[in-house]
Amino acid sequence: MSVGDCCVKGFEWDGTPTGKTGRLPGSDNDTYIAGDETSDAAVLLVADLFGWTFNNIRLLADHYAREGKVTVYAPDFFGGEVIPSDLLVSEQYDKVDLPGFLERNGREARENEIFQFAKALRAKYKKVGAIGFCYGGWAVFRLGAKENQPPLVDCIVAGHPSLLTKQDIDEVAVPVQMLAPEIDLMYTAEFKSHTFETLLKLNVTFDYQHFPGVEHACFVRGNEKKPGELEAMVRGKNAAVDWIKRFLHEL
Repeated sequence: MSVGDCCVKGFEWDGTPTGKTGRLPGSDNDTYIAGDETSDAAVLLVADLFGWTFNNIRLLADHYAREGKVTVYAPDFFGGEVIPSDLLVSEQYDKVDLPGFLERNGREARENEIFQFAKALRAKYKKVGAIGFCYGGWAVFRLGAKENQPPLVDCIVAGHPSLLTKQDIDEVAVPVQMLAPEIDLMYTAEFKSHTFETLLKLNVTFDYQHFPGVEHACFVRGNEKKPGELEAMVRGKNAAVDWIKRFLHEL
């Protein structure tokens, strides 16, 4: 599974992030940090192709931290490279070298780095969750794989994943929440069916949420003026908050 133009289309939201930039002890990644670092629980937010500086990602991190009562870390996993967000206004998508970007920042190039960051979080916090959109979707499934002993994360949330494989789904071993737009060339009907059927067989706790009438990227680059997209953004955010609260806090 690759990526397409839908992975760089959408809208940038208004608002000013309230977190800070810094580095997690044990990591060399520049990181956006939202929430109180003294929390017992943390969330690793693996961004889409626009990366850790994207305003929408930082605003989402603020929401997750505030409403989920966790510390949220959105690291730079692209080695300082950024797809400029003004592309969303100019719509000059042909100027983005997606094949080159993915060669430098694809799964093989970045998986170990993402794993190491999760391990640093696990050393600092009692509970750790992972949320990934588009590019980040494959990463959170890998973080939740059964091969990781002890587990790197306690739960995952994936929204309109790209670069995901059926093997990733087959090997997940932690509670999974899927946020799935109806229209998605990256997370196809075949993959959706495989996800549902496989998670049932694995007996993994999961929450599959279908969002009719909306497209890939709606949760991180949705247009609040487009019918259905504001509702999807709000519902998707609330669902992720409820999921991390359920598995990262003692009930």
